[in-house]
Amino acid sequence: MKRDGVLYIISAPSGAGKTTLCKEIIDIFPHLRHSVSYTTRQPRPGEVHGKDYYFVTQDEFRRMVEEGEFAEWAEVHGNCYGTSIRTLEECRTIGVDLILDIDIQGARQLKQRYEGGVFIFILPPSYEELHRRLNGRSSDSDDVISRRIDAAAGEIRESRWYDYIIINDTFSRAVEELKSVVIAEKCRTSRVLEAVTEIFHIG
Repeated sequence: MKRDGVLYIISAPSGAGKTTLCKEIIDIFPHLRHSVSYTTRQPRPGEVHGKDYYFVTQDEFRRMVEEGEFAEWAEVHGNCYGTSIRTLEECRTIGVDLILDIDIQGARQLKQRYEGGVFIFILPPSYEELHRRLNGRSSDSDDVISRRIDAAAGEIRESRWYDYIIINDTFSRAVEELKSVVIAEKCRTSRVLEAVTEIFHIG
């Protein structure tokens, strides 16, 4: 059955584990792709341009904003992130499902812009665990960690308007819960009704 691609928009405070969850779920579902965002931040060890992010300069990012190339963009912790309109439209048209690993500001913009997006918020089990995970990152300075912790309370309050909340306490359980969301959304009536109507000639 031909259908439009589904946008799965996933947000979380830094350290909740959303990036790892996104990578895991993409390995499970071959029809899912990761939407590669543009960012002005420096690559972390092991990150690859064009795979993890498109790493661009502030000037290049500003040009893309001015020319309306982003479906959403935001400044987060001093760095800019954005999602290309072209990427989203092409994938939706050909029926490819996309996972967007983005912040709350960007998610709000997409909520207003696209109907049918699936909004999922990933939470850590506690502030203490969030702090431990952030401290375990060798790539972040103490100042960056402190800013991320301070921002977490406000970010967590935003989770109330998302469609689903997953608490990433046990990773395997969080994967199963995210997997269940993807399976359920593929069967949502509004996504398959047009094709079912055509197949079974119902009015």
